[in-house]
Amino acid sequence: MQESGENYLETIYLLSQKKQGVHALDVAKALNFSKPSVTRAMGILKNRGFIIIDELKHIILTDKGLSKAKEIHERHEIIEAFFIKLGVSKEIATKDACRVEHDISEETFEAIKKFVDG
Repeated sequence: MQESGENYLETIYLLSQKKQGVHALDVAKALNFSKPSVTRAMGILKNRGFIIIDELKHIILTDKGLSKAKEIHERHEIIEAFFIKLGVSKEIATKDACRVEHDISEETFEAIKKFVDG
């Protein structure tokens, strides 16, 4: 999955934790993207089995989508915590974790996770 797809899934997950009935416009506002861009991306995620869109246009993560979103979010949280432990400010750690979470190897992530949890 590409970074953009992962960002969409994580955003849907986080929004769904705060409110019921996540819509494309909510995702667009959260990511500062245009609604047509989000609508196109939702079609791709739907076709790949990560989301369903109900009759009220609510975006709902499937089991597959929820699993992937939680995995991405955990990566973000752990990497952000790691950067903060290194002395990076919260703001920069959050931004950098967003970039790194998509490209880091599983081996490196597991080592960081062990360090943070340790």
